[in-house]
Amino acid sequence: MNHTFWKDKKVFLTGHTGFKGSWMSLWLSTLGAKVKGFALAPNTEPALFKLAGLERLIDSEIGNINQYDSILKAMRASEPEVLFHLAAQPLVRESYNNPIENYMSNVMGTVHVLEAARHIPSLKSIVVITTDKCYENKEWVWPYRENEPMGGYDPYSASKACAELVMASYRNSFFDTQKIGVATARAGNVIGGGDFSVDRLIPDFIRAIQKNETVNLRYPNAIRPWQHVLESLHGYLVLAEKLWNQPQEFSEAWNFGPYSQDAKTVAQIVEALISGFGQGAWQQDPGQHPHEAHYLKLDIQKAETHLDWHPVLNINEALTMIVDWYQALRGNQDMLQFTVNQIQTFSRRCS
Repeated sequence: MNHTFWKDKKVFLTGHTGFKGSWMSLWLSTLGAKVKGFALAPNTEPALFKLAGLERLIDSEIGNINQYDSILKAMRASEPEVLFHLAAQPLVRESYNNPIENYMSNVMGTVHVLEAARHIPSLKSIVVITTDKCYENKEWVWPYRENEPMGGYDPYSASKACAELVMASYRNSFFDTQKIGVATARAGNVIGGGDFSVDRLIPDFIRAIQKNETVNLRYPNAIRPWQHVLESLHGYLVLAEKLWNQPQEFSEAWNFGPYSQDAKTVAQIVEALISGFGQGAWQQDPGQHPHEAHYLKLDIQKAETHLDWHPVLNINEALTMIVDWYQALRGNQDMLQFTVNQIQTFSRRCS
């Protein structure tokens, strides 16, 4: 990644108040970018967005991507050069509870963002974030490549597969003629400090140890491509830069995940966290649960070969960073500075 590339770049970032969006806002700010964020208000308490004081670092607008006129107005006012679309309903279990809202956010929200973007002449690079779960999961043992069929058993996965098709349609129908770089990014199970969502493994574990409770695991033997949030964001930044310089060559879908040996079971991740924190316990939740994929890995050879991107951290290093982050929060440290320090340490390893 060329760090100087981002100096004074105008970046429009949807979902900037969320977990990944907050890390991305902070990283872009440290690189000197001029960030305009557009998203709903943070939906957790605490929230990284507030802990890091991001409303003072970027131009933050609270809005809904399902309100087309609002997002078009915000984009026109900021005249962005780069667009990262992260705003989404991000939880599998929530998609079962509120499928209509899930599809509205992840499918029509993507339509609204892209429809607005095609009316912004200043844009040169667009990255839409989907998920590793957009693939038709066949529970096979080898990793999924970018040319595998889209699919989705649960509403969340299906909505992200739909978002991929929406993106491909807009790229072919509109952006190709405008010579704008347009791509999708499919990351693995992203983990990191500052995640406080419900029904996510790391925050569920943190809440359990804070209450001296045993964390319940729905599928302890499920295998996921775990990766630190900075790994995926690094991929998005590299991809956006490539799209800027060579839009025709890089306007397609890209996987960003860990090396195969770092795809671990849910139980293995929790055991490592118990060791790191020196406390905690888990048990298998005996209740009935909606379907979730058991086995999922990503093939990252394409990104390694053509983007010169590769994972920086192994799973143990990633979990150590996470333990350190939540321990710093416990110790009432300055979480803006602590998070920036983690970004800078990671960034130096990328060089």
